[in-house]
Amino acid sequence: MSISAPSLPAYFHEEILLHPENRVFPKFDLVRLLGTVFAPTEGCRVCILIDFDEPQDLIKDFSFLEHPGFPVQKNAHRHFYQALKDGALAELGMTGGEMYAYRCTHGSNLDLADDVWDTAGNHLSLDADIYPNHDIILCISTFSATAPLTAKCKEYGFRGATLHGLNDIILNSGLSVDYHEVSADSERLRAALTNADSIEIDFALEDGRILTAWLGLDGQDAQKSHGLCLGKTPDIANLPAGEVYFVPADARGQFPMKYEDGTLGVLDVENRCIIRSTLIQGDQETINAHNARLADDPMTGTLGELGFGTQVLPVSGADIQDEKVLGTCHLATGRDDHLGGDILPNMFKKHENSTHDDILFAPHKTPNFNISQVRMNRGEQREILIENFRPARYLIDALAADR
Repeated sequence: MSISAPSLPAYFHEEILLHPENRVFPKFDLVRLLGTVFAPTEGCRVCILIDFDEPQDLIKDFSFLEHPGFPVQKNAHRHFYQALKDGALAELGMTGGEMYAYRCTHGSNLDLADDVWDTAGNHLSLDADIYPNHDIILCISTFSATAPLTAKCKEYGFRGATLHGLNDIILNSGLSVDYHEVSADSERLRAALTNADSIEIDFALEDGRILTAWLGLDGQDAQKSHGLCLGKTPDIANLPAGEVYFVPADARGQFPMKYEDGTLGVLDVENRCIIRSTLIQGDQETINAHNARLADDPMTGTLGELGFGTQVLPVSGADIQDEKVLGTCHLATGRDDHLGGDILPNMFKKHENSTHDDILFAPHKTPNFNISQVRMNRGEQREILIENFRPARYLIDALAADR
């Protein structure tokens, strides 16, 4: 890869793009993060939501701090709750800072039950006690709550951020960046991709096969997850941010899938829906279970998102950051109403099926296959976007524009 764009910041240059773990970040600063993401903060009442299987027991008197495990929730307490109480509230001109716990959903973007508990052990209601009484809600949880909180913020008028899977790498990289820069770079890439008619992704398998997935976009406006919730407009930021995304209008072809147990399969797509999985290697029972789920509730195979990362970040081990890395892309199945799509929770056979599940393609996540090329078609324009998990010249030039 050769990059010759002197106007780009150092972290977009070849050495760092190839080794993003070598990028130097400023120390995490909660005041800087919240002050940038939510300006203005003066007069805002803020709270923190975390999740447990048994919240009524673990949140009371912060008893979870005395138990093993719960790394996300302990990070929420140390770096957000405690930091707010230790001076960040005053610096930001905010009030509140309380912590509440709800019952873990055990699924990405499933709707939250209304039950919630405070640190005194009181049983409260999200709809009656939390949403209408806070201006900013920070949800630091095991599973993403972006979709349900996006719906609730429009109903109740609050702003917020979802930070599921929070770990030390994310704190010291994806949450330590300047979100004005992230927003500007996301807009540069959004402008470069908006109104695309279609995207084609080639996947090179270890056995020599090339699979191609075609995503029809119908010239729609590209959207961005850029991390800023400015003003008073109800909105939810998914942090770390840094993504350009579309809601597919159609899809066909094939793409590989690496399951949680390491099994590899080829997914066949027709009319925007995954219709079957076929084993490449691993456990046939994993493939059978996926096919049974598709047969029982076909909506679970509907493609609801195509996304591209825009940031230069180290691998964190959590998709919330790793899908924001420049040179990666991801598809998602399931609900997409929070992205402006038409797949709603009530369209699924069972509530627990109405998830939004990302399928990330990245070197650390899917080492068994390569994204050999991603192409954009827009009218008569044809552009290569990604080759071998690296941004192609078209994206690099877009990032260098207007600096």
